[in-house]
Amino acid sequence: MDKHRSPSSEWVAKILQLRKHLGLNQSEFASRLNYSAMALSRWESGLHEPTAEAYVRMGNLAEHRASNWFWTRAGLKGSDLSRMFPEGPGDPHKSVFPEFEIVTAGSGRKRSTARTRTKLVAIPVLAVHAGTHGAKGDRVLDLDQAEVSEMIAAPAQWCPNPAGTSCVHVRGAAMSPAINDGDIVVVDSTQNDANELNGKVIVAWHKATGLTLSRFLVMNGIQLLESENRDYKPISVGRDRNWRIVAKVLWWIRRPA
Repeated sequence: MDKHRSPSSEWVAKILQLRKHLGLNQSEFASRLNYSAMALSRWESGLHEPTAEAYVRMGNLAEHRASNWFWTRAGLKGSDLSRMFPEGPGDPHKSVFPEFEIVTAGSGRKRSTARTRTKLVAIPVLAVHAGTHGAKGDRVLDLDQAEVSEMIAAPAQWCPNPAGTSCVHVRGAAMSPAINDGDIVVVDSTQNDANELNGKVIVAWHKATGLTLSRFLVMNGIQLLESENRDYKPISVGRDRNWRIVAKVLWWIRRPA
């Protein structure tokens, strides 16, 4: 290798190699990744490094050892890959579980195999906080545009809509004991219809308070956001047009203390 090559040379070479292997031009490859051709051009020229989400999508398109390189670059840890492929991450497609199918959450794209027994979803953990009542959340409205800090793997059965699935951090204790400060909630942004969310835990957004984690209730035609902690009064959202439902909470993760 040329010792004068820049640090970006490795990812540039990997991306070019993958695109050529797939026989795609820049526009076609960018479309497969659900990114713009301009973004791909910047990656291939070394001007900008791809996002973690883009790396996962490339790993889903790649074959054999190349997949592992892209997934690792995205932030999937060796321990994650070891659990996914017990024979070792060096060549996951030749492991004792060749029927695995990796689905990229946030894109809905997947790489299918001839026989599929088990599906895993690579879910982006966003650098975003949703506050509970009494704690402000981040003012990010479009989760698709949020920065990805890491990735986690989960069974596909837990993620009915991978294209809209992501993780956000919890700030505040108003949803305790069910959901605590510091927990990670997995959310589905395709499920945001108020008519189908009565009684469900959701993430809502307001321009003043940012993202809010709460239970959505409809009582006598009035829409409310209610916390698990009764010390906090319910918030009426129906009359305030600044409130928007962002996503339904599917499940959550609690890291050990």
